[in-house]
Amino acid sequence: MDSNEENRSDSKMPVKKEYIPLGTTIHEEQPFVYVLSSKFRTECCDFCFKKWAQLSKCSACKYVYYCGKACQKQGWMVHKYECHNLKKIAPRILPDAARMLFRIHKKMQTGGAACKTCYTKGQYRMWKDLMSHYPELKKDARRMEHLSSLYAVLTEFFQEELGPNFVEMMELYGRMCINSFNICNQELQSLGTGIYLGASIFDHSCHPNALAIFEGTTLIIRTLYALPEVDLSKIRISYIDVLASTEERQKELLDAYYFLCDCPKCLLAEDRTELFGAQCQNTACKSAVCCEKAKCDKCGKELTQKFINEFRSVVELTENHLATMKDMTCLDVCKICLKKHKGVLYKHHLRHIKTLDLAFEASIDLGKFDDALQYGLELAECYEKRYPTIHPLTGLLHLKLAKLLMNERKVRECVRHLRQASDILKVTHSSTSSLYKTEVFPLIQQCKLMNGIKRT
Repeated sequence: MDSNEENRSDSKMPVKKEYIPLGTTIHEEQPFVYVLSSKFRTECCDFCFKKWAQLSKCSACKYVYYCGKACQKQGWMVHKYECHNLKKIAPRILPDAARMLFRIHKKMQTGGAACKTCYTKGQYRMWKDLMSHYPELKKDARRMEHLSSLYAVLTEFFQEELGPNFVEMMELYGRMCINSFNICNQELQSLGTGIYLGASIFDHSCHPNALAIFEGTTLIIRTLYALPEVDLSKIRISYIDVLASTEERQKELLDAYYFLCDCPKCLLAEDRTELFGAQCQNTACKSAVCCEKAKCDKCGKELTQKFINEFRSVVELTENHLATMKDMTCLDVCKICLKKHKGVLYKHHLRHIKTLDLAFEASIDLGKFDDALQYGLELAECYEKRYPTIHPLTGLLHLKLAKLLMNERKVRECVRHLRQASDILKVTHSSTSSLYKTEVFPLIQQCKLMNGIKRT
């Protein structure tokens, strides 16, 4: 066959379409404006958000802390506008939202309105492009009350300086509320808030094809699925934790962002019996049962009125405790709830999963590692049921379980969870992330060493 014939033959071969692999970084961005949460101000650097054992106070206001001179020098470009005023109001602490509004205002005064952040070649976003939802905001009594309190605080904070009027502040506040990202550490703990102009183009989905992750204050958008092309208009991230019912997710989105999601997950009918059902009283069945029907669809076992009353009482008790544990978790309360759940709530009931999650984290914080391992193993089954195959919280859970199992010298079980953690976190965080390099890779090396010791 000559070269021409070969070329003609090749031209008839079907062209294999190239896909963008899952775990591909498609966008990186520094914040336009950001603020460290006040509850972490003595633990994390105000500029880079990294956690350090020893931080240095700003010598003037003694309010903000830095990890070193380099961060203090870079942070001063923003901090210099607030430093004097923070000193004046001490020992009072400025609310995080008020500090964010102050920084946005100063950004606008110092050329921020002209800032452009590119998200593709030749395409960019500016502050004026961000939605404020002004009409919806004016009708939102909760947010208007919050804005009024912030305005009163900032009026005092500006002191002799002339600040924005209420209408101007409302525009800043609206854009801040709708477009802010929670800046999280690698373990998805929220450390502060930031506005990213370019990333504001990414719409929400409860079944996203990408996610936002952070290295310090740098926002990184990574794909969760293999995509035929990088079309940013089709990239969706989740603004909320999707571990909730459709009704709960829609309410949260409407309250926070003034829209309802129409993604496939929201449009499809969900199995509310599994989400909110009781456990079948037939010990050989243990399926989810809808209390309104009072009868198991699988085995036909009927629920007694006494059991239905108990179920409703346990759900109410759990919801009350979950509401009171938003800021501080009490392990003893979680244990009481979990004990009452047994044999009453279905194993994948959303309130049971949330209680398990709180109990797991509280057990780790208190050094009760046997309890943590028990809760974590049960939680892993729930996460795999409720979250997509690739989800950062599932990856982090498997990583924590691997650490707990290594602590127990259960190397084989540790390796199994570590592999699952690695497979997920390589996609969500990447193998070059600080989490992977400082947490996953050393544990892999430790497992290899322990396996070598066992073989010898």
